[in-house]
Amino acid sequence: MKPARKPLGPFWSAVVLLGKGMTAISCVGLATMMVVICADVALRLAGHPLAGVYDIVRVAGAITIACALPLTTAMKGHVAIEYFFRKLGPGWRVAVDSVMRVLMIGVFSLSAYECVGYGFRFLRNSQVTDTIQIPLFWVPWLMAVSLAVTALVVVFHLVYPGRELVRS
Repeated sequence: MKPARKPLGPFWSAVVLLGKGMTAISCVGLATMMVVICADVALRLAGHPLAGVYDIVRVAGAITIACALPLTTAMKGHVAIEYFFRKLGPGWRVAVDSVMRVLMIGVFSLSAYECVGYGFRFLRNSQVTDTIQIPLFWVPWLMAVSLAVTALVVVFHLVYPGRELVRS
């Protein structure tokens, strides 16, 4: 029998809740892509293709990928090549893992910051998709939130090594 998990506390519970919310958004994006593509294929066969399928799939794809990051990171579900990592001694593993996590926090934080800037530029320039004119400013902002939550997940893994944030 597994030992009981220690409670996470309100801050980390909120991070988990945000991660799960982002995953729900990711699922909606994936479902949107599936429905739109299937409908377009069926309607093309009938001679009436949908307008703007490329735009919808492009936006939904960006949302799907970005919003899947926090929970995937929390569950440590990314592909990893650990051949060389396993050859290191325990002390070196901890050092390399810690350095990599600090770098990940920096990359995700910087990416989130840049996405906020992109969103403001898109808003200022009234950037829209090519065919059906969907405003795009909100997409980088949603990506920024997802990247920021992912950075917080990595902070948790750095501060509490070996402890699960989310059970897979």
